[in-house]
Amino acid sequence: MDSNSFYFWLSQQPQLVIQPVVAFNPQREKLLALDFTEQNKALTIEIIEDTTSFSDYINHTLNTAGALYGIGGYNEHRTVYARSRVFDGIKDEDARCIHLGVDIWGKAGTEVSAPLDATVHSFAFNDAYGDYGATIILSHQIAGAQFYSLYGHLALKNLENLAEGKFIHAGEQFAHFGEPAENGQWPPHLHFQLILNMENKKGDYPGVCSMADRNTYLENCPDPDSLLDLLKWAK
Repeated sequence: MDSNSFYFWLSQQPQLVIQPVVAFNPQREKLLALDFTEQNKALTIEIIEDTTSFSDYINHTLNTAGALYGIGGYNEHRTVYARSRVFDGIKDEDARCIHLGVDIWGKAGTEVSAPLDATVHSFAFNDAYGDYGATIILSHQIAGAQFYSLYGHLALKNLENLAEGKFIHAGEQFAHFGEPAENGQWPPHLHFQLILNMENKKGDYPGVCSMADRNTYLENCPDPDSLLDLLKWAK
């Protein structure tokens, strides 16, 4: 199954109830679309390279807009990955800069819930600077389809007493946004990504790819907002 097949499968599931990954009431709360491309001139290299300054930028931007969360990033060509050697390539053209998930930026401790029934596929503490930090991957088998959802930049406590194969109910809270010290040194947020083929990886899967690999990864990683259904509320 590729991304287009996934979208078609999803369109054929009118009775499928998808639970919110984060609590959000569009009648009372606001979402802000955030831009991490080179078009955002306010986000300087100096801000990006300092976690405290980066966090202050996110908080100020959300507070100014009166937004509960910032959101966006799928298939976005980002400049922020220059802050970490994790995203370097052997050659400049191999550097990873295309974001494969949706980020939801908010307060550390924000609760994260499963959108659908799932089992824990794998989990890990990817602790390199700029990496996912605490990470959980869920496996979903629904109406003949199998796919995975990845949750990055979580609280380290969420990995305690976790086991592969553990059942997670749709709507069950199982994780939280982590602090920078446990989330790969990023401002608090959730990286939410859909993956069709885990390629035998456990506890990790690329959330960013190079320009050369863009089409291949986008075929394996559908737009997460097809489940989140949040971007329609972003201003």
